[in-house]
Amino acid sequence: MQRIKFLVLYILCIFCGFLIKFNISYGQVFVVKKGYNIVDYGAIADGKSLNTLFIQAAIDAAGKEGGGKVIFPKGIFLSGSIEMKSDVDIYLEEGSVLLGSTNPDDYKPMETEGRPVSPKNDDNSQLALLLAHKVHNISLSGKGLIDGQGLALALNIDSLHHAGIRIDPNYSIRNMRPSETVRPKLLRFSECNQIKVSDLKIKNGACWGLSFELCSYLSINNISLTNRAYWNNDGMDITDCRNVGITNCNINSGDDGICLKSYYPGYCNDSIYIANCTIRSSASAIKFGTASYGGFKNVTIEHIKIFDTFRSAIALESVDGGTIENINIRYIDAVNTGNALFIRLGHRDGKTPGVVRNIHIKDVKVQVPFGRPDINYDMRGPEVDFFHNPFPSSITGIPGHQIKNLVLENIEIVYPGRASKGMAYIPLNRLEQVPEKEKKYPEFSMFGELPAWGFYVRHANGLSFKNIKLTLAKADFRPAFIFDDVEHLKMEQVKLPDAGKQQIILYKTKNEQLDDNTKSVSKNL
Repeated sequence: MQRIKFLVLYILCIFCGFLIKFNISYGQVFVVKKGYNIVDYGAIADGKSLNTLFIQAAIDAAGKEGGGKVIFPKGIFLSGSIEMKSDVDIYLEEGSVLLGSTNPDDYKPMETEGRPVSPKNDDNSQLALLLAHKVHNISLSGKGLIDGQGLALALNIDSLHHAGIRIDPNYSIRNMRPSETVRPKLLRFSECNQIKVSDLKIKNGACWGLSFELCSYLSINNISLTNRAYWNNDGMDITDCRNVGITNCNINSGDDGICLKSYYPGYCNDSIYIANCTIRSSASAIKFGTASYGGFKNVTIEHIKIFDTFRSAIALESVDGGTIENINIRYIDAVNTGNALFIRLGHRDGKTPGVVRNIHIKDVKVQVPFGRPDINYDMRGPEVDFFHNPFPSSITGIPGHQIKNLVLENIEIVYPGRASKGMAYIPLNRLEQVPEKEKKYPEFSMFGELPAWGFYVRHANGLSFKNIKLTLAKADFRPAFIFDDVEHLKMEQVKLPDAGKQQIILYKTKNEQLDDNTKSVSKNL
C-alpha cells in the first residue's frame, strides 16, 4: 500500500511537471491557472443587468489567491469600469460579450499614483472599460467580443453636458462634441509589464481603442479591432512603451490606426515591432506623434496592408522635442490612400526642436486617388478648408534643424494628377511662399498648396532615393520633386513620366549626387 501511494504521488509530480513550462518571451515560469467563472460570482448574462461588481469580485478573488483565469462564458455581460490585477488572465469564451455600459456614471478614472507628469493633458482620458495600473503578467484572450457601445455612450455624455449635469471643461464648441478627456476608452493600461492581448474581437469605443502607456513586454496578436463608432477613434495608441509586438491584427479605425505617442519627457517608445497587419483608417494608418516629447527609437514595421485611408499611409512626426531614430519600414502596400509618406520635424512645444534621423523605408507601393478615400465612413476625418491640388509626399524639417540620414528604396507611388493652375498655383520662382509653420499641428496638408506632385523636401541632410518609380494617372503641370535647402542628396534609378520635362528641381541644394538618368530631368534654381 505504501508503494502504491508513493507511485501515485510520483505520477502526480510528473503530471504537474508537464503543467509547468518556461515562458521564453518573458523569462518566467508559467503555471496553468485556476478558473474563476464570473457567473459563480453573481454575473447575469442578459445584456441589461450591470455586472461591474460581480466581474470585479472574480478578478479580485483571482488576484488575492496569487493569480487565476477569469472566465466569461457564453452570454452578454454588461459592465462599467473593471480593473485588472497582477497574474490574472481574462478569457472570453466563444459567444461571450463584454458589453460596455452606456451610462457615463459607470466609468471611473484610474488612479495612477507615481506616474510621471506629462506637459500635455488635454486629450488623454484615464477612463476606460478595462483599466490596469502597475500590474504585471496579465492577459486578455479568447474567442469572444468586447463591445464598448461607444456611440450611445458618447451621445449620453454630450447630452449630460448640455443639460448642465456633467460639464466637460474641454468641450469642443467648434466641433460640437465632448472632448477625449471625458469619453472612456476600451482599454487603458499604465505602467504595466508582461501583457498579452490576443485572438479577441474588439469594437466601438467612445474614444481611443487600446491605450497603453509606460508599459513593457506588451504583445498584441491576432485581434480584430473596429473602432469607428465616434470621433477620435484611434485603433491602438502605444505611449512611451518598451519591447512591444503588434502582429497579425486587422484594424478599422475612425482615427489613426496604430499610433505611437510620447507624452513624457525622458521616456520613449523603444524596441517596437509591428508586422503582418491590415489597416483601414479615416486618418493615418501608422503614425508617430503628434504627442512627441520623448521619442521613438528602434522601431521595425513590415508587411502592412493599408486601404481606404484618408491621410498618410506612414506619418513620422516629432514636433514636441522628441527624437525619432533607427526606424526600419518595409513591405508596405497601400491602395486608395490619401498620402504615401509624411515625415515632419517641427517645434510646436518643448525647449528645443527634436531630432529625426536614421530612417530606412523600402519596398513600398502606394496608390493615391483623386477624391477622398474614406467617403464610405459614417464619420469622416475633417477635410481641409482651402482650395488645393493633390498633395505630394513630404519630408520637412525647419530652418537650422534638418531631417538627417533618410533612405527611400524601392518605392512605387501612383498619383492622380489633374492639378490645375486655376485651382491653386505656386510657381517655381516663388518657392519661398511655402510657409514653414514650425508651431503648427503636423499633417500632410499643413503647408497648403505645394509646388510638387511627387515629393516636396525641405531642410534635410543625407537623403538617398534609390529605385523610385512615380507615375501619374492624369497629367500634372508641377514637377515631380522639389528639394529646398537639402544637403548630400543622392538619387539613382528614378523613373518618372514625361522624361523630356524637368521633373526634379534643386533649390538651395548642394552636394547632390544624381545618376545620368536623373540629371537629364533635373534643374538647379
